[in-house]
Amino acid sequence: MNSPRTTLYRDKHNAKLMGVCSGIADYTGTDVLWVRLGLMILTFAGMAGITIPAYFIAGLLLNKKPPHLYVDQEEQKYWQGVRQSPQRTAREIRAKFRDVDRRLAAVETHYVSSNKSLTAEIERLR
Repeated sequence: MNSPRTTLYRDKHNAKLMGVCSGIADYTGTDVLWVRLGLMILTFAGMAGITIPAYFIAGLLLNKKPPHLYVDQEEQKYWQGVRQSPQRTAREIRAKFRDVDRRLAAVETHYVSSNKSLTAEIERLR
């Protein structure tokens, strides 16, 4: 999964400080408020020696999110699902294709059964 859509970025567009929390929220598909609250709770719960340096290191190491990474919200939700559970996303895509195939078969059956000349032509070709 080397797609740029499956990489963790700093999200400077929704940033308060360096964009690390908003990047994590974008990556996981959670609300940025919960990520920021989690960071604050960890910081004030005595983990400040770890969370503050980790935040600034992540801010320095992570690349800035490309401005046009997603076309729309639907594509963003899709890629968040891929990052969270690739197997589930693959199952959902297979289910959608099965549904499309089933509906196409129904349309084909309806069209062929209601068109007597087409049915006769198909039978002639067999």
